[in-house]
Amino acid sequence: MLDRLKDPDMTQDQAAFPEAEGAAEPQPNAHPKLAPIAVSCGEPAGIGPELAMKCWAALGDSLPFFWIGDPNHLPHGSKHAIIDDPSEAKDVARSGLPVLAHSFEGPALAGTPRAENAAGVISSIARAVDLVVAGQASAVTTLPIHKKALMDGADFNFPGHTEFLADLTNVDRVVMMLACDSLRVVPVTIHIALSKVQDHLTPDLLVDTIRITEAALIRDFGIPAPCLAVAGLNPHAGEGGAMGRDEIDMIDPVLDRLRAEGLDIIGPMSADTMFHAEALARYDVAIAMYHDQALIPIKTLDFSGGVNITLGLPFIRTSPDHGTAFDIAGTGRADPTSTIAALRMARHLAIQRAQFDRQSYGSD
Repeated sequence: MLDRLKDPDMTQDQAAFPEAEGAAEPQPNAHPKLAPIAVSCGEPAGIGPELAMKCWAALGDSLPFFWIGDPNHLPHGSKHAIIDDPSEAKDVARSGLPVLAHSFEGPALAGTPRAENAAGVISSIARAVDLVVAGQASAVTTLPIHKKALMDGADFNFPGHTEFLADLTNVDRVVMMLACDSLRVVPVTIHIALSKVQDHLTPDLLVDTIRITEAALIRDFGIPAPCLAVAGLNPHAGEGGAMGRDEIDMIDPVLDRLRAEGLDIIGPMSADTMFHAEALARYDVAIAMYHDQALIPIKTLDFSGGVNITLGLPFIRTSPDHGTAFDIAGTGRADPTSTIAALRMARHLAIQRAQFDRQSYGSD
């Protein structure tokens, strides 16, 4: 059901998003006053500052966003403009990267995170959330952080962005989606050892993951009747119990329950046959049981263009699908493809959500 868009007349917001059959037509001009996207700076010793500049160079004022960070951390000679309010971002973007200045304790040393900057990284994320919740930003795009640096420097007690954002907004359950032009995937369990997957894979977790994903496909992706393909846990989806009973004992009953509620679900499917072209044409998202089962296919199909999307938050959040890349920080070699895709996806989803809410609830 996913297909790469090739219409030369479509907008950037449309081209950045893999449309599904039956999806509502996005109308970017329907919200000319949509607030700009807030971009948190990420780890200043990584490639985040370079990515911010390269995204501005590529997008200019065509896709309004502003960077929350210390302007002294930007590459030397970077064109930027300090703003006092997010509403100024579009106007100043004609001349430089809009920067909402955020204080840090120390300078950025490319490739070497500094403990004294950890608190600034964390507070830049929180500031982005405050702005989007207040309506001053339409979405949040986060640049890569280094979890160990945050733990060592500021006792950061979260596995990553996703869990921190959920805590900031008092959300009990969020879902991680990775998306590119040809595929959307959702892992049910995420950053845990493979040996612990069975213990964490519960009926409640699977139900919540599928429900949150379906709701996001309808509200944020404009797919009124999405089809979800669910992978089995074991080889060949257990092959009738010969290779494990997880499908029979847990996954099948959950899927039957959700089908009875009206959800369109395929599976449990054998994961090794879910991602060829004919299979992809049958569904809108693949629900995988663990991290690598989901991420290997999407990174194989589009390593540079994948976007991380957090579902279940009260706002749109996207991020590039890569890390801080300390090994190339400061060299000018950072590839902005995934970050540009994340910004375009954030814009598209913010427009789609606003249209859905206006049509459903009469609100903007």
